[in-house]
Amino acid sequence: MKPPAPAAVGVLLALALLALIRLPPAPHHSLLPLPASSPPGPPREVAVSLSRGQPYRRRVPHPHLRQEQAPGRSRRRRGVDRDAPPWLSADDLQKMWLLSRGQVVSKTRVPAHGQVMRVGLRAVGDAKGDVSPASPEGDCQDGRCGLIKRPGDLYEVLAFHLDRVLGLNRSLPAVARRFSSRLLPYSYTNGAPRPIIWWAPDLQHLEDANNDQNSCALGWLQYQEMLQQHRPMLVARDAPCSSIPHSEWSRLALFDFLLQVHDRLDRYCCGFQPDPSEPCVEEMLHEKCRNPAELILVHILVRRSAPSRLVFIDNAGRPQHPEENLNFRLLQGIGSFPAAAVARLRSGRWQGLLLESLRLDRELWESQGGAEGLRPLLQTIDRRAQILLRHIQQHNLTVFEDSPR
Repeated sequence: MKPPAPAAVGVLLALALLALIRLPPAPHHSLLPLPASSPPGPPREVAVSLSRGQPYRRRVPHPHLRQEQAPGRSRRRRGVDRDAPPWLSADDLQKMWLLSRGQVVSKTRVPAHGQVMRVGLRAVGDAKGDVSPASPEGDCQDGRCGLIKRPGDLYEVLAFHLDRVLGLNRSLPAVARRFSSRLLPYSYTNGAPRPIIWWAPDLQHLEDANNDQNSCALGWLQYQEMLQQHRPMLVARDAPCSSIPHSEWSRLALFDFLLQVHDRLDRYCCGFQPDPSEPCVEEMLHEKCRNPAELILVHILVRRSAPSRLVFIDNAGRPQHPEENLNFRLLQGIGSFPAAAVARLRSGRWQGLLLESLRLDRELWESQGGAEGLRPLLQTIDRRAQILLRHIQQHNLTVFEDSPR
């Protein structure tokens, strides 16, 4: 056979080169972009090549899920936000996570407390999460219970964050939450956010059924006499509430004045002119103001694990209490205040810090209209703070250095 002509060889080479150009590229392991039309769904797993050629699986959340995450709040470890403000401890954050995400596994009515419900909670992933206990007492003793309160008590969540921002650290963790558990009555699951407060299992109560909301029985006159002893630490050991130092009453007075909480130090509304609809008037308590010997303090509580530290409960206070009718009786007998809290109030920075703290509670934040909706409440507290600071200055009161948590 004759060898092919040079022209024929050229044609064959051209056809082969054209065929090679039109072949599909060889497969490789680079990460391809996901199509824009991908339907919404759970986080997807895509392969990513490593420098050594060994692929691993990385979870890539759907863009919609990424948008729902608050800026700077995406990194969580065991339910604790590592980017949370420093005034919230790891223990605070863990309890807040349990309160906001824990599964309701039991319920118990709290006698004589209306709409208050105590619930047992199980954290997601708990091995016992799907098993309801025979009695809620077991969960509560393990610190896995909360008190669900009325929608009108949402101010108590703000009070918890204010307590932490001011460095008082005496309130129990609280969050706002919408409930859907079938264990709860419809009034609890109708979509309205309610506050839920962590239940401290070791609160110390008196055995007296008529006075079980106190850890120690203390009348108003005894309280004032104790404050006038000017002892920096403890009062006489045989006196009521002798384990509680003076500094604790100072923290309580400052906190209660800012929030206008009367139930602890002035249950009878003796320090202001109450409205006829006030419980203290309807229950004829206000009439006892004529005889100070009959007045007692209420909700004076400590924990057995820390008998020298007061626990602040029922902190909803009165956000709408008129400024011209403030209760200065709450400050009576108090000669000094915690330096750190006073300094923070004077600085004016606490409002911004409080908004930063409240932003962690999405239910509260959204239900109150965010920063704009919450600002009037903060401005009310700020006006009370300015009045308190003037009171300290006019009466030449002192401040004391606070101890760490």
